[in-house]
Amino acid sequence: MTKKVTPYKNSDLGKKEQVTQMFNTISKNYDGLNRVISFGIDIKWRKKVVSILSKKKPASILDIATGTGDLAINMVDTGATKIVGLDISPGMLEVGKNKIADKNLNHTIDMVVGDSENLPFEENSFDAITVAFGVRNFENLEKGLSEIYRVLKPNGSFVVLETSVPTKTPFKQGYHLYTKYILPLIGRIFSKDRSAYAYLSESASVFPHGEKFNNILSKIGFIDVVNKPQTFGVASIYVASK
Repeated sequence: MTKKVTPYKNSDLGKKEQVTQMFNTISKNYDGLNRVISFGIDIKWRKKVVSILSKKKPASILDIATGTGDLAINMVDTGATKIVGLDISPGMLEVGKNKIADKNLNHTIDMVVGDSENLPFEENSFDAITVAFGVRNFENLEKGLSEIYRVLKPNGSFVVLETSVPTKTPFKQGYHLYTKYILPLIGRIFSKDRSAYAYLSESASVFPHGEKFNNILSKIGFIDVVNKPQTFGVASIYVASK
């Protein structure tokens, strides 16, 4: 069983409430810190997700755990006419709404507050669903994935971009040093929430990545499940369909 990791060790709140609190707190500097922490490579990973979905030509896309809307904004390049960005953190969504307004994309992208484990949509609502760096924050992973399966249309595409742990030397050792010591240090220096980036690092280390996540997706009912390791295995793109 996967170890349960939460942002605040001494909090009485559940993981969902803690994650909401954490992202509300770091929302204003989240984008900048993301670029620093990933050395900007996360931009390249998102473009690969866009490339995968562009071939499917989806008319409607749901981006879960959309945060400040980076992937939802990128999804405009797929040609989709309806994009919904859903997140549990109002603070992150406010930042995202401002970015969308600056790009005059309000007519295409709708940002809504919502819970990934209780999606406010009918069955078979979307041609494609994406999650970038969000599934590891689900309080109940299988429940969240089952909800995604429910609202995805038959033959629809589900694409996940998530951190993973390299398995080959020396990348494995380098990743361990970076996530255990350097990433939390960057978070402490640049973020007012000292726990947030330690949590993001720890949650990535215990997430069931690779074949383990493939098997969970298959268990939920997804088919044609494949995972594509990125940048020496520090992230993975998972592609599945219904």
